[in-house]
Amino acid sequence: MESKMQLQDFLTSRRAKVQPEQVGLHPGTNRRVPGLRRGEVAQLAGVSVEYYTRMERGDVGAVSETVVNAVARALLLDDAERAHLFDLARTFDSVSPRPRRRPGGVLTVRPSLQFVLDTITTGPAFVRNGRMDVLAGNQLWRALYADMYAGQGAQPNLARFTILDRKHSEPFHPNWDLAADITVGILRMEAGRDPHDKDLHDLIDELTTRSEDFRRRWGAHNVRDHGTGTKHFRHPVVGDLHLVYEAAELVADPGLSLLIYGAEPGSSSAAALQLLGAWAATHENSGTSTVRLAAE
Repeated sequence: MESKMQLQDFLTSRRAKVQPEQVGLHPGTNRRVPGLRRGEVAQLAGVSVEYYTRMERGDVGAVSETVVNAVARALLLDDAERAHLFDLARTFDSVSPRPRRRPGGVLTVRPSLQFVLDTITTGPAFVRNGRMDVLAGNQLWRALYADMYAGQGAQPNLARFTILDRKHSEPFHPNWDLAADITVGILRMEAGRDPHDKDLHDLIDELTTRSEDFRRRWGAHNVRDHGTGTKHFRHPVVGDLHLVYEAAELVADPGLSLLIYGAEPGSSSAAALQLLGAWAATHENSGTSTVRLAAE
């Protein structure tokens, strides 16, 4: 996860995805690399070939925001990719620093934040850090991801569940490939934001060692901005759930995100959430908190 290598691999991978015709260039003949050549990116970004080559290799002492934006436009980067490029460029202290983030080892939340989560009773809600450690959740969240809690305990990690616990995560995510892509993209984004997080390094090393699927996805250098969208779950007790979600960074706790899920009113998913809530209340009151016992 050395910073220069991250920058080089990311820019090389994005350059390979852009065809000359997409940016108004003639493809010509005898192209020995997929996508754009370094010289073509330099031309589009308005910098010299030598400068761009040094930038791609991480051999420049400073990269201005103007140049980063120009390269992002040349490579047709989306918002998440652009943000990731800026994060990688910040490693060289050449663009504005990010706000201070919480220390990597922090795995607790303020009691008041848990109180707020507990007041959300119609949809799953939880707080995670950039490594995808789940720091807190409400009752519906714990019921939705009961298999994860059963396998990892009170403070689980979403990436470990999705990538390593395939026996339970594949049935839970009907489109497991998409769920895995999103998971790896979030971790790749975090690696750019916080390259000195030892716990993140350890997690990535663990996933890389134990999963060929993770290694392949990690090597693609794709990133994800996980702010809003839809999710399809297949819960072993209540069945299919098609939920929307919204994520927000916590201003008082930099580095932590609050995510809330909901279902369209009157839909079958809304009915399933109500059933899940009743099931959760029954099982938490009885001390039985694992879906695995009900499903296996």
